[in-house]
Amino acid sequence: MRTILVVDDDPWVRVLARDVLAGEGYRVLEASDGQDAIRVAAEHPGPIHLLLTDVVMPGMSGCELAAGLAPLLPGMKVMFMSAYDRDFLVTQGLKPTGPVITKPFTIEYLARRVGMVLDNRRPAAAPARPSSPALLPDCSD
Repeated sequence: MRTILVVDDDPWVRVLARDVLAGEGYRVLEASDGQDAIRVAAEHPGPIHLLLTDVVMPGMSGCELAAGLAPLLPGMKVMFMSAYDRDFLVTQGLKPTGPVITKPFTIEYLARRVGMVLDNRRPAAAPARPSSPALLPDCSD
């Protein structure tokens, strides 16, 4: 069973992600911010296969969290969530190093994207629709 650490300061997002991903058969760990995530990861006895984290959080950004956990959890994949678009993230100095899904997203979209990241599959090009969730490109330039 693969383990996912979900980190978001919004409890509604955490609960939604936990329920969806647990329903897909993943073991889900939760944290409300970066410091909590570091504690949860340190206390978890097994591997964490995916960090699913909000980008913009109080105290520590998701980018900082991912960078901090990387040496402790080699092989862990990272996927970011954000309600903000790429331009805003970049202007704030935030450069996610993995795929970013925009909030709000559907439960089907979340489950599909997590599976794709864990299985190293790339999304098929989809027609641009303003009302649909989008995958932002990596912004690690």
